[in-house]
Amino acid sequence: VCRREFLAQEFVGINERPIEYTFVFENLRDVYPKTILDVGTGLTALPHMMRNCGFLVTAMDNMTDYWSKGMVNRHYHVVNDSILAPRTVGPFDCITCVSVLEHIVDYDRAVQMMFSLLRPGGRLVLSFPYNEHQYVRNVYALPGSIGEHAYPFVTQAFSRQEVQRWQEQNGGMLVRQEYWRFFSGEFWTLGDRIVPPQQVTRDDPHQVSCIALEKRHPATEPSDSALP
Repeated sequence: VCRREFLAQEFVGINERPIEYTFVFENLRDVYPKTILDVGTGLTALPHMMRNCGFLVTAMDNMTDYWSKGMVNRHYHVVNDSILAPRTVGPFDCITCVSVLEHIVDYDRAVQMMFSLLRPGGRLVLSFPYNEHQYVRNVYALPGSIGEHAYPFVTQAFSRQEVQRWQEQNGGMLVRQEYWRFFSGEFWTLGDRIVPPQQVTRDDPHQVSCIALEKRHPATEPSDSALP
């Protein structure tokens, strides 16, 4: 399998994973969790890389609904489970969900369940298409999107309103957020690609955000979540 994949390599461009994985591992470096849950692993080697660092990692994905033809991850054992009604039992010190939440229609429920599996003081690390001011139900349906005919699944772009709601509803606190510009247009897959991608501020044009939310202890008072 490895040799076949090696021989079949074809360059089709670099995606957002270098930025997202960097954000994940910087958070792991800062909080040094013992247990990690990776939600929506798919075919990636992310859980394997985290396990190589010494963390105890559980990987989960919905193999029957999202993956219509089934899925086998050759890098790591993945539990067949849905974050919307998880059988997996926590609590975990850290939960990662990289470029997955935007494909879940009931995303508020998914965030709620991730918080329920997180211990107080634990960290939830997310990445997704993002626009500071406006939520979009499916960026691929926007006029001019380069993904209009390439991707049949929904891909949402979240906004400040969703991030704020997740904190208020789940006792979360925003501890870190990055903004990245990948395209010249306003939303993900609109306009020309920016190579290499640019890290910007919340006031600059951007299409992707990486965020880290901490689950507050019950006695902790809410704090200002409007990070720069």
